[in-house]
Amino acid sequence: MYHVRRSDTESIVKEPATDMAPAHYGATHRAWAMLEEPPLDSGRVPMALFSKQYHSPGTAPGTLINRREPATPTCINLVDFTSSSVEEHRLDSVEQCRPFLSRDSRTWVQVNGDIDPDVLRDLGTVFNLHELALEDVLNTGQRPKMEVYDDHIFVVVHLPTCEADNLVLTQTSLFIGKNYLICLYPRAEDPFEPIRNRLRQTSQRRLASRGTDFLLYALLDLIVDAGFPVLDQFGDELEALEEDLLVHPNQQTLASIHHLRRELLLLRRELWPQRELINTLMHDDRFLTPDSRVYFRDCHDHSVQIIELLESFRDMATSMLDIYLSSISQRTNEVMRVLTIIATIFIPLTFVVGVYGMNFHNPNSPWAMPELDWYYGYPLILGGMVCIAGLLIWYFKHRKWM
Repeated sequence: MYHVRRSDTESIVKEPATDMAPAHYGATHRAWAMLEEPPLDSGRVPMALFSKQYHSPGTAPGTLINRREPATPTCINLVDFTSSSVEEHRLDSVEQCRPFLSRDSRTWVQVNGDIDPDVLRDLGTVFNLHELALEDVLNTGQRPKMEVYDDHIFVVVHLPTCEADNLVLTQTSLFIGKNYLICLYPRAEDPFEPIRNRLRQTSQRRLASRGTDFLLYALLDLIVDAGFPVLDQFGDELEALEEDLLVHPNQQTLASIHHLRRELLLLRRELWPQRELINTLMHDDRFLTPDSRVYFRDCHDHSVQIIELLESFRDMATSMLDIYLSSISQRTNEVMRVLTIIATIFIPLTFVVGVYGMNFHNPNSPWAMPELDWYYGYPLILGGMVCIAGLLIWYFKHRKWM
């Protein structure tokens, strides 16, 4: 899950390399934390551009080790359904799934919370899941992908949400077999409750009467459509930033633009391969029926719409950065123009003051500033200086320089 708190980042950066166990790197490595200069403080949590858990080099494939302390307990829910009935069970162990596999029905196993390695091993044993796929479930930060094995498909996607004005991308792992679907979501809440409600409704039996491929479509459709409210929030932020740019751009505005561009970059990095994943699923003939392929095509269309909207937002954010730099440059030019006008006005005045500040006063010489003896010499000089300044101001306005 791509949700980073500043305190977590600081602890990761300060963690010495010798503290890592030789069998597994438990710390999540984040590239932005290694930069020499920290990001501008925009008042929001910075996103991790690169976040992945992985084993140390040389670890045997399929090793299931988790150094992190579980924040939420593992919860296993099972839904067994046919076209005429739906059964829901809360399981204490994975072994309780075995009786449902021998039935002539479809089984949906939903695992929420921090995934325990023992639970993964039991899932692999009961459903004959590949060990490399189980390893990818535990080592979060995987790229959206699909892997085809002998009797099942493994799919990795990311569910986007916004929490406290921060983008959160949660890895969701799916195993699809002939009569079963396993969904592993590493958070306590269950975002797939609307799908479960559709199965419960007796008036809508289309989902219950179809196979696990259509259930896979329903889950992927929810995950893809979750990008629309996220982009709506990004759109509102872009409008607010645009108003700030036009009214009074400052360092806070620049920090907000930088934060938004990072989140859009991260979202694009995850949603782009997700679109290719759905396109690949559309052409799979082993687990998808022709009827379900039509719905996957609609899901792919939604994914394309989100990518296009995301690209537009990225272009807007980039142009807003250019606008900010241009506005700052324009404000600097305005200040420099005012200062130049003031300096230009005072140049002849300074010359006059400098000339009469030499004090060459000699009563015996007719060339030693005789105007110093004038009765109205001082007010005449001041009046002349005022006239010079007024003439320069009129000239500048006439040329539209001020």
